[in-house]
Amino acid sequence: MNIYVGNLPYTTTDEELRELFAEFGDVASASVIMDRDTGRSRGFGFVEMSSQAEAEAAISALNQKDMGGRALNVNQARPRGERRPREFNNRPRSW
Repeated sequence: MNIYVGNLPYTTTDEELRELFAEFGDVASASVIMDRDTGRSRGFGFVEMSSQAEAEAAISALNQKDMGGRALNVNQARPRGERRPREFNNRPRSW
């Protein structure tokens, strides 16, 4: 099961994210998403766990848990196709 982890401290590493979830079971992968322009964390990441039961236990235990002074948002990741489209402001600019 793929898990979304939001509101991460910007200093969180992939390994720290893996260790946080390893307490609940086998972590197949853990990655903090980085900004491609700046190379800095974007404050969220994804964890893939082998077992659905372990993933659900991790979600229950870690959602709203404090990490570095921030309350984590942890839930099942939605597939990319289920996201609502972005709205763009197409008004003409008056520069």
